Amino acid sequence: MTLSDIAPSLGFSPQEMTAIVLSLKVAGTATVFSLPIAVFAAYALARWRFPGHTALNALIHLPLVMPPVVTGFALLLLLGRKTPLGAFLAEYFGIVFAFRWTGAALAAAVMSFPLMIRPIRLSFESIDERLAQASRSLGANPLWTFFLVTLPLAAPGVIVGAILGFAKALGEFGATITFVSNIPGETQTIPSAIYSYTQTPDGDADALRLAAVSAAIAIGALVVSEILQKRADATRAGK
Repeated sequence: MTLSDIAPSLGFSPQEMTAIVLSLKVAGTATVFSLPIAVFAAYALARWRFPGHTALNALIHLPLVMPPVVTGFALLLLLGRKTPLGAFLAEYFGIVFAFRWTGAALAAAVMSFPLMIRPIRLSFESIDERLAQASRSLGANPLWTFFLVTLPLAAPGVIVGAILGFAKALGEFGATITFVSNIPGETQTIPSAIYSYTQTPDGDADALRLAAVSAAIAIGALVVSEILQKRADATRAGK
């Protein structure tokens, strides 16, 4: 059974269903690959003091204040097929980002990274450092202390960060369309499909359906993240 067979029963056209599935694929891939990096970066910003700390913090949050189109253009200049790095990755590793769904995932990951990292960092900062010190005094090395003590305590923030990152990646448009264009079946996610429908006659109803889907997923993600955050706060307060 294909998407074309399933779409009518759900009230969507095959093109709309393809955009929804691709959006979930892009957002999921962006979240899975960026989450470990976000955890490491959040821990570094929360616990370590090193030269360039402020600069790294500013760089991580730059996508929040910079126009998304600029971010997408920067990715195109860095990883386009004719750029040195893009050509190297394509020739020796077979990795292509420009005008592929993988590029959409990369753009979504870059744009969602600041939202993902903030709750994780706050979670690390709220953990009593004496717990890690006690673990190390009992013979655990720093790596084991991180995975067995610090990371489990920060788990609520990690989950919230992942949910917010997924929701942001799902709605990413500016950087994505600049970096990978708007190719149906390849890079056309929900926001790109909505844009296409608004540019065509009698496309408002289709755009409205996809907008409702996008809003429902985003609201659901925000509600879940808020519930988890309150539970985490209540747990810490109880301790």
